[in-house]
Amino acid sequence: MRKIVHVDMDAFYASVEQRDNPELRGRPVVVAWLGKRSVVCAASYEARPYGIHSAMPASRAERLCPDAVFVPPDFTRYRKVSTEVRAIFERYTDLIEPLSLDEAYLDVTQNKPQLATATAVARQIRLDIKQETQLNASAGVAPNKFLAKIASDWRKPDGLFVIQPHEIEDFLTPLPVRKLPGVGKATEASLLALGITTVGELRERPHEELSVRFGKFGRRLYNLARGEDSNAVKPHRLRKSLSAEKTFEDDRQITVLDETVSELCARVWRQLDASVREPHTVVLKLKTADFRLITRSATPSRPPASEQALYECASALLRHVDLPDTTRYRLVGVGLSNFRDRASEPMQPELF
Repeated sequence: MRKIVHVDMDAFYASVEQRDNPELRGRPVVVAWLGKRSVVCAASYEARPYGIHSAMPASRAERLCPDAVFVPPDFTRYRKVSTEVRAIFERYTDLIEPLSLDEAYLDVTQNKPQLATATAVARQIRLDIKQETQLNASAGVAPNKFLAKIASDWRKPDGLFVIQPHEIEDFLTPLPVRKLPGVGKATEASLLALGITTVGELRERPHEELSVRFGKFGRRLYNLARGEDSNAVKPHRLRKSLSAEKTFEDDRQITVLDETVSELCARVWRQLDASVREPHTVVLKLKTADFRLITRSATPSRPPASEQALYECASALLRHVDLPDTTRYRLVGVGLSNFRDRASEPMQPELF
């Protein structure tokens, strides 16, 4: 049986801003660019009682809490702190699966300091994070990934919750089915139509019925209702894509988008690490004023080796968009994909 810890930094972006600027402490902080089309990246716990949450339009957050302090995101700084937290994880295990900058799964079935329990590991990790970054992290401990993730949210903020193997059934039974991973609004509505509102009620249904209704996901639901999840922590998740995008205050014509494409190329290139994998495909994304999504991509003979090379390719894609000149755009994005190992590329033979 595995011992899994899920660590989730509390209001990460907002907490970093409050840590680094004492004037923000105790105040409702919203990490977002101000603008009618901007969205909230993070909200401090002081802002949440007003109903502010991530992915909410920034304009609505401003209406909900006129006294909120809006801070533009600084992802370079957030990535630096995330790297510091990752270094703490590595003292305890090499089996680390990051989900984002602020959360990760850790398999501590065998932990490096040889602490007696996974709970002790989680407790020490939280203490290390607090002492070394001055930030709070919540953690969940369970025999598998999906339970550990639910547990980490159970006593937020700055909490630790443990689900022992013998407690799984009692813990899951009263939970709303929307708490299960993969159950979105559509699946929840389908379950409600069957009279299923809780995990306990889901557990009573045979897997044949669930498979007929939900296909392959029906089997997954059957297992989750019993607390079963065989997915292992995957420490070597290979990057598949990397991107940046910008939504404009006002819709713009394509003739003025080149400068924004250049800015986005710079942002994407700064995020690209020096790993052995390199991207081979450049992607341009556009969204028109009427929300039509357009993508263009190119795979040059040589992968982009510099920010300038990325810009030249993305700019060429922009010039080849063949919509009418009167078309206006609300969003533009630039991305890299088709990552491959450098070592897998065939070497050009020597000429002499």
